[in-house]
Amino acid sequence: MPPFKACPSVSTSKDGDNVTMTWINRYASLGTAFSAEVLPTPVPDPTWVIRNPELSQAQGFPDDWLNGDEGLSVFSGNALWDGMQSRATVYSGHQFGQWAGQLGDGRALCLGEFQATPATKGSFELQLKGAGKTPFSRMGDGRAVLRSSIREFLCSEAMAGLGIPTTRALCLTTTPSKVIREEVETGAIVTRTAPSFIRFGHFEHFANQVSPEGARNLKQLADFTIAHYFQQEGAFSVDETVDLTMGLSGNPYAQLLHSVTLKTAKLMAQWQAVGFCHGVMNTDNMSILGLTLDYGPFQFMDGFNPEHICNHSDYQGRYAYGLQPQVAYWNLFCLAQALMPLIEDQELAMKALESYKTVFAEHWGQCFLSKLGLNRRSSEQHALEDQSLINDTLQLLATEQVDFTLFWRRLSHAAGVSEQSNSAWQSVSDLFIDQAAWRTWQDKYMNRLEQEKTVNFNERMLQVNPKYVLRNHLAEAAIQKSKRGDHSEVERLFNLLKTPFEEQPEFDHYAHLPPAWASSIEISCSS
Repeated sequence: MPPFKACPSVSTSKDGDNVTMTWINRYASLGTAFSAEVLPTPVPDPTWVIRNPELSQAQGFPDDWLNGDEGLSVFSGNALWDGMQSRATVYSGHQFGQWAGQLGDGRALCLGEFQATPATKGSFELQLKGAGKTPFSRMGDGRAVLRSSIREFLCSEAMAGLGIPTTRALCLTTTPSKVIREEVETGAIVTRTAPSFIRFGHFEHFANQVSPEGARNLKQLADFTIAHYFQQEGAFSVDETVDLTMGLSGNPYAQLLHSVTLKTAKLMAQWQAVGFCHGVMNTDNMSILGLTLDYGPFQFMDGFNPEHICNHSDYQGRYAYGLQPQVAYWNLFCLAQALMPLIEDQELAMKALESYKTVFAEHWGQCFLSKLGLNRRSSEQHALEDQSLINDTLQLLATEQVDFTLFWRRLSHAAGVSEQSNSAWQSVSDLFIDQAAWRTWQDKYMNRLEQEKTVNFNERMLQVNPKYVLRNHLAEAAIQKSKRGDHSEVERLFNLLKTPFEEQPEFDHYAHLPPAWASSIEISCSS
């Protein structure tokens, strides 16, 4: 193994302005009860797989971060720049519905939190995933494999392209060093960023320590989270709109729970609308900021099936697609229990939680109305009619397990055509075996469209119904090429998925029905 080394601090000149990284490392300042300082374990002969210069620029990184041997060393875990503090955080959590006790960053290392110039870009944490053992690795090796790292890199950026809150992926490196999973695989390290990686499980960890120190740490963590991520000038951010009529305004911890509840409800609606299955919605995989976190056995559904289970390790089907909103609420309840020593009012906590049902239903309904090219109508009768249309649509798709992405995209093109025999409508019809059921639904939908007064509504549909998603077989093809040293398919998918709503006709074949072998792909927690 190469020796670990330190590198000088990074600065660069950009358009005549000096851009200097300022490492603020706020989470590290909480103390040793919250994280442990540990250096990455160096790897031999690292090489780049893919880099994300657009993200680097958007988040205010110096231009030369992703270039040269120095950047490669840092993002492979072989070096640190001055100001970086490499730490692993401790948390606990419920896994598959059962209390798992202490967990923590077993293969993730936070390199630090930085504030770029200009400060308007915000602050971000940098995290290496797969950089070696930490005090929380338990029986693991702290490593990640190329297969899972490619999936995480691509899906992080695919979700960003879809407009869904997510952690982001800055770069991916690989090494000849081998990692043993079900078989011997190539090692890799993905660098991901987020304003914070705080999870529900961080709060659960301290809440389950029955001691004065645990209580102090829980309050310290909650106060830290509120101050840095949920307040502006001492008040909760206006975009979170804490409902003062609920009586929450005098209790900052109930306000925190309410804000996390809102973010999570909106995220679940967005997942459902694109057919995204997370696969392992444990409380330690839930972001306090409502970000999609920890891409393991995820999947964008091919054929629509509410009971679809994407995780081969999920033997009970706890995290099936149709159960994700319910699981999210259960996880929020666990967070509420963790915060109860601070909220000190069970009724108030339940009020904060109950907003989930309303907010999820509203956003879910709005997502699917938008997918149908429809606007929300004010009267109760019209709202019930539109809800019935949404339900009929999903039932129609589920009965024949019609390809979810293809249906919505083809419908987006067809909806602007009045003649039901048009070729655009025929392309939708071709997805169904039961033509009578299809025609019944089509007539109902066309009648509703006639009442819609919005101009160019199908153009809006094309902006919410993606043509391209990261289907499992597309990721698998890129993985197999990369294992042979050819990363061109990873790069191609990365560029394609940045703009999933654009036609990009040269890539039409990426939007076709999946091949027969795609159904045999199995993904598990090691994915």
